[in-house]
Amino acid sequence: MQLFFDFLPVLAFFVAYKIGGIYVATGAIIVAVLIQAAVQWHKQRKLSPMMLTSTVLVLIFGGITLLVRDKTFIQWKPTVLDWLFAAAFLASQFIGEQPLVQKLMGGQVSLEPARWRTLNLMWVVFFALMGAVNIYVLYHFDEATWVNFKVFGMIGLTLVFVVLQGIWLAGKLPKDDAAAGDDSKPINPR
Repeated sequence: MQLFFDFLPVLAFFVAYKIGGIYVATGAIIVAVLIQAAVQWHKQRKLSPMMLTSTVLVLIFGGITLLVRDKTFIQWKPTVLDWLFAAAFLASQFIGEQPLVQKLMGGQVSLEPARWRTLNLMWVVFFALMGAVNIYVLYHFDEATWVNFKVFGMIGLTLVFVVLQGIWLAGKLPKDDAAAGDDSKPINPR
């Protein structure tokens, strides 16, 4: 259910686009992020920095899109969001005690400081590239292709990156001492 809730704005944008075009989709994503933010506020009495940033950008870029009837603003929103995230992750390499990715994942994963910095830089590059790819698709393809890329391409590329990151992490995690000292043999099914 949480996954559906996380993707609600993108889903609302896509369905509304198919029904009524880019301006209806822009209105739908504005409503969806406001609902998403209200629900998070109701549950946690705060908004996560990512939710706050995304909501503010949708309101600004979506509002301008509807006000001046220029779809370019809403089409630039993913790039601005990705580049802001890239800048935040990059800044965290130099400001504070921990890189941003460590603050987000630190309780779940144990890594050496150098590996946290490497992982953090991977996210910097990912967000920077995603923003650039959005601009490329925006200016080299038609509107419908851009919408499909925004909905399916960006989500797909993010999932691929997360899987690759998981594979990279699996090779960098400290070996479990209990597993290393386990002398039991696997069960042979034959």
